[in-house]
Amino acid sequence: MVRVFVAIDLLESLREAFSEVHEPLRRTSGRLSIVKPPLLHITLKFLGEVSSDQVHSISNALSSIHIPPYDVTLAGVSADNLRHPRVIWATVEDGGKTALLAEEIDSVLAPLGFPKETRLFRPHITIARVKEYHPDIPEVIASLSSWKGGRMPVSTFVLKKSTLTPHGPIYETITEVSL
Repeated sequence: MVRVFVAIDLLESLREAFSEVHEPLRRTSGRLSIVKPPLLHITLKFLGEVSSDQVHSISNALSSIHIPPYDVTLAGVSADNLRHPRVIWATVEDGGKTALLAEEIDSVLAPLGFPKETRLFRPHITIARVKEYHPDIPEVIASLSSWKGGRMPVSTFVLKKSTLTPHGPIYETITEVSL
């Protein structure tokens, strides 16, 4: 069994831009688990544990998706709950195109037994998880709300394997799909 998810990888230049966000977050009085730059991505669908046979079927289904390439812009920092956040993320603006891609992924994977997502899809990049809350965390998030992390073209997406270790996850690309 392998743990897998579908995502958009970030350009190295965008990953580097997160140092501007990570530093203020590290200085909070709360305890945060900050996502390392090489692990930053936009999750399109988390599939969980699947068999090796399923990986092949998933890859084939994903390869059938063809939508026009588009651009995304990193436009600020927000959280799941601005008063008492548990997850801190970078917001992604793209005119709804990543949501359309996520819908296509849902559609091609549903026949393989993966339920369609019922929650509203909101593209984002998780940058930190709050392990121990402190009242200064919302202030730091507010100070980063207008951060501009850059723009990148999206012309591919990936199926990734996630191996959990005591030192954090290790991601490996299984399949890369061109739009």
